[in-house]
Amino acid sequence: MPKRRPRVGRIVLSIFLVLILALGIGVFSAWNWVDDQLNKQTWLTSKADTAGESWLILGSDEREGTIGDAGDVEGFRTDTILVLTKPKTGSSSLISIPRDSLVEIDGSYMKINAVAQLYSRKQLVNEVEDITGQKINHVAMVRFGGLVKVVDALGGVDLCYDQNVNDPYSGMNWTAGCHTVDGNTALAFSRMRYADVQGDFGRAARQRQVINAIVKKGASKQTLTNFNKTKKVAAAALSSVTVDEKASTSSLLRMALAFKSASGKDGISGSVYWTDPDYYVDGVGSCVLLDDAKNIQLFSELSHGTHSAGTVGTLAEQQN
Repeated sequence: MPKRRPRVGRIVLSIFLVLILALGIGVFSAWNWVDDQLNKQTWLTSKADTAGESWLILGSDEREGTIGDAGDVEGFRTDTILVLTKPKTGSSSLISIPRDSLVEIDGSYMKINAVAQLYSRKQLVNEVEDITGQKINHVAMVRFGGLVKVVDALGGVDLCYDQNVNDPYSGMNWTAGCHTVDGNTALAFSRMRYADVQGDFGRAARQRQVINAIVKKGASKQTLTNFNKTKKVAAAALSSVTVDEKASTSSLLRMALAFKSASGKDGISGSVYWTDPDYYVDGVGSCVLLDDAKNIQLFSELSHGTHSAGTVGTLAEQQN
């Protein structure tokens, strides 16, 4: 795996919390309350609908007083990029797009995590639609402190990692094994990459593990039968998430169910395909050069429900 230059100020985590809010609050039929709390922004393009339903899930680089990996950040960068797909029939999927993926806009090359900052939110969605070939129906962007708030509201989550880690960039101090962790530790767990031999790709796998842990805890009987706890989790989620202009409690509930399906034994997870994980571009640096044809084929199968369950992407193939 190629070495990557330290870059202080990177963001991480992603979404999930919307899932918890939909599963938890939906149980108590507080739909109007959820709708009133939604923070909406314009994200969606005019691309025609395609098969199934797809959500773009982002983690943004907007700071909220969280610890670790500090640095001056202007605007925001989308350093966690996930595509959640629910076909009409077949397995749901949760697929990572590396933040260093190379894209070209108006003849200029850049990494995909800078698109929203340098161009617009809608342009970022357009780039993801070009990569996947699929319409993005909804978007959920979680600000940096959202993970901490939701995990703490849940009373912690269970995470596993088989290496000892002391990483000053992310603030992750970890003893190999499984532990119940608080929000700040879960955040560091999701952000750590310099001490991981797989770099950003290993980080993406841990982010999916955090999402699954939150889903499991949020959907547990212990959480769903405790109204005060459920509402606290939902409030923490909604205070940190921005959604697209067409989002509603109903779309969040569908998203929650898709997450649950993608996280189950019949779900599909992994990353996109690439041809070069260390492709150098002058003025941009080391990038991930994606395999356009394989990704279009992958997401076509995912959206039509014809792909088999399991792990997909170049990293999965290299590990087999």
